[in-house]
Amino acid sequence: MSDSLVVCEVDPELREKLRKFRFRKETDNAAIIMKVDKDRQMVVLEEEFQVFEIRTTDDLTEAWLQEKLSFFR
Repeated sequence: MSDSLVVCEVDPELREKLRKFRFRKETDNAAIIMKVDKDRQMVVLEEEFQVFEIRTTDDLTEAWLQEKLSFFR
């Protein structure tokens, strides 16, 4: 059964970007969106957002995610 398991590699450029993102000194909001490239069997960068604003948890809605982060498309 383990023969059918496919594990994706992480793109080296994305790996470096994630390392820098993890240890960044900025205190503002940021996000990295990744996707799986099925053809290359690799996790790659989809989009990167440096600054976005959420004032309250009520602002974090599906509509806000669609507008700001292109989720649920």
